[in-house]
Amino acid sequence: MFLMLTIAIREVRKPANALNWLTINLIFPFIGFGLYLSASHPVRIRRERLTSPHNKSDKLPDSFSRTASVIAHALRHLTVHGLRTGRVQVLKNGIETYEKLIESIRNAKRTIDMEYYIYRDDQIGRLITDLLIERSSAGVQVRFLRDGFGSRQFPRRQIIRMMDAGIECRTFFPVRFPSVLLSNWNYRDHCKIVVIDGKEAFTGGINVGYEYTGLKPNVGFWRDNHVRIVGEVAADLQAVFDAHWSIASPERMKTRTRNKKVEDTLKPIQSPRHILQNITQPGRASFADWSTEWGAELGTMDGSSDDTIPNTETLQEAYVQTLEGNPGIPTQIIRQSYFICLTQATRTIDITTPYFVPDADIIMAIKTAVARGVRVRLLVPRQMDLTTMIVGAASRTYYGELLEAGVHIYLYNKGILHGKLMIIDGEISVVGAANYDMRSFRLDYEVCEVLYSANVARELTEQFEHDLTDSELLKIEDLRNRSLSQRILDQGARLLSPLL
Repeated sequence: MFLMLTIAIREVRKPANALNWLTINLIFPFIGFGLYLSASHPVRIRRERLTSPHNKSDKLPDSFSRTASVIAHALRHLTVHGLRTGRVQVLKNGIETYEKLIESIRNAKRTIDMEYYIYRDDQIGRLITDLLIERSSAGVQVRFLRDGFGSRQFPRRQIIRMMDAGIECRTFFPVRFPSVLLSNWNYRDHCKIVVIDGKEAFTGGINVGYEYTGLKPNVGFWRDNHVRIVGEVAADLQAVFDAHWSIASPERMKTRTRNKKVEDTLKPIQSPRHILQNITQPGRASFADWSTEWGAELGTMDGSSDDTIPNTETLQEAYVQTLEGNPGIPTQIIRQSYFICLTQATRTIDITTPYFVPDADIIMAIKTAVARGVRVRLLVPRQMDLTTMIVGAASRTYYGELLEAGVHIYLYNKGILHGKLMIIDGEISVVGAANYDMRSFRLDYEVCEVLYSANVARELTEQFEHDLTDSELLKIEDLRNRSLSQRILDQGARLLSPLL
C-alpha cells in the first residue's frame, strides 16, 4: 500500500500515467515499483532547455494562410531559435537519403557532426564509417555521437578505427550493468542529425542501417521520410547536436593502434549505388528488377559522378522552425507542438506514424478537428516486427473512438512503415524523428522540423497519397470482429503505454 501511495503522490499531475503504473504495481508487486523508479525517475539531467521565452520570430509573409501564421506564432516559444529561412529537399526513402548524405559528406570542407539512434556496422554503416575516416584524415573535423541503447551493437573496433583517425566519439547514456539500473537508461537519444560545415543538415526518421534501403531480405520493403535542409536553419540543428554532445560520455581507449597507419585500415569506398547494384533479392534476377518495383521512389540510381554536388533544383524555399524534445525539462515540447498543429488545422490533417500510443489530449485534439470539419487521415503500419507488436496491440485500443469520430485510418500493407510525418492544410509539414507515443513525448530526446511551404507540403502529400494506394482502409467492423483473446491482449498492451 505504501508503494502504491508513493506512485499516486508522485504522479498526481498525470492521473492516466499514475493509473497505469498503479495497475502494473498491483499485478507485479515490488517488481513493478522498482521498474517505476528506474524508468520514470532517473537521475536528473542538468541541462537548460534550448528554447527561450524571449525568442522573437519574424512573422510569416502575408502569402501564407492564417492557419500557418497562427501555428508559427504559437510555436515561437518552443523553437530553438525562432523562425528561419532555408531550402528543403524531401528524401523519400533510404537509398535516396544515403546517396545525398554521402555526396554531402564527401564535399565537406570543415566539419561533420553526426548523431544517430541506430548506427549499424553493415553494408551501409561500414560505407559511411570509412568515408568519415577518410574525411577526418583529410583534415575535416568529425564528431560522432551514437545512442547507447539503439547503437549498442556497434563494435568497439570501429570506434577505435574512428578515434585513431582523429574522429571524436561519444555515446549517449551508455548501457552498462549494473550501474545502468540506477541511471538514465530510459532516456534515449532518438535523433537522426547530420550537420555539415554548419550550413547543411539532414534529419528525419532514417537511421544508418541496411534495412532502411528496403532491400534487406528478412525485412523487406521499408517506407520512411527524411529531409535535407540548406541555409541558416542548419544552425538550429547544430545547436541541438551540441547540446546532446555536451551530456554524452566520451569514448576512451585503453590501448591505441599507434603503429598502424590510418591509410592501412581504409578500403576503397563505393557509393550506395554500387553496393546495391551487387545485391540480388531472393526470387529476382538482379537489383534492376527490384529497383523497377520501387519506381520513382528509388530516385536516380545511374548517374552522375560521385563527387558531383547534390542537385539544388530539388530544393524548395521554406520557412522552418526546429523543435527539440528534452525530457530534462517540464515542458513536453513535441507533444505541445503536435497539439497546437492539430487544434489549428482548418481543412486537412494527414499523419503518418509507426507508433501511435498518444495521450487523452492528443486524441481529443484529433476528434475535435474532425468535429470542426477537418478531414483527418491517419496512416499506420499493419506489419510490425517482434519488438513492436506490443505497440501495435496498444494502438488498436485507440482506433475505435477515432473511427467513430470520423477519422480515416489506413493500414499500410506494402512493408515496414517507419516515417514520421504530419501535413496541415496543404501548407505546413512536420518531419522528424518523434512518434505519437509517450516515449517520444516524455522520455526521448527528439528533434522535429516544422516546414512552412506549399511546395514541400505538396511533395509530401503526393507521397502520402501514393502510400494510401498500398494501404487498406480500416473499418469499425474490423475492430468489432476481433477475438476475445485479441481484445484482452490489446488492453493489456495499453497498460504498458508509459514504457512505450
